[in-house]
Amino acid sequence: MKKQSRSFEIALSAIACAVGALALTMGSYVRFLLAAGYLIAVFALMVPLAKGKIFGFFLAYAGSVILALLFTGFVLGVMQILPFIVFFGLHPLANYLQKKYVRKPLLHGALYLVKAAWFDLSLWLAWIVLEEFLGLRELTWYPYVENSFFVILFVGGTLFFAVYDYMIFLCQRATDAIIRRIGR
Repeated sequence: MKKQSRSFEIALSAIACAVGALALTMGSYVRFLLAAGYLIAVFALMVPLAKGKIFGFFLAYAGSVILALLFTGFVLGVMQILPFIVFFGLHPLANYLQKKYVRKPLLHGALYLVKAAWFDLSLWLAWIVLEEFLGLRELTWYPYVENSFFVILFVGGTLFFAVYDYMIFLCQRATDAIIRRIGR
């Protein structure tokens, strides 16, 4: 198999960066597309990882975040893209490294717990930032949420993450199969 050049890695990263930045920007401007923008950006970041290019992943991740922040305005952009910056953008790399280097089932379980805690803490950070930004304390349902917030966050977040993590592993496998067809 022919060794891939650094220029191929940079070109692959540039394409992933462009798609990721566009998806995050569109998601920031059209509110109901924000979750779809996260997912499309995550799929775009999987492309360099499908070829085993970790440096290319970091280039695409940093470029996507910086361009999305420039296109949306820094303050508004950080508020909307914070979960992507803290968790969703780095999660494909964690899955790639887990798939490549971890062989023992017990370690897979331990890594799942670490990633679930990381996900829950990133949701908590997003809630703290958005609570102050959106002024959620004035809402009438807020006392109920405040009383059982950590139960809702950690139980619900962990259950959601179990499904999300499994689906992202499947999406990475599909991305690997599609990108494998590239001749280089």
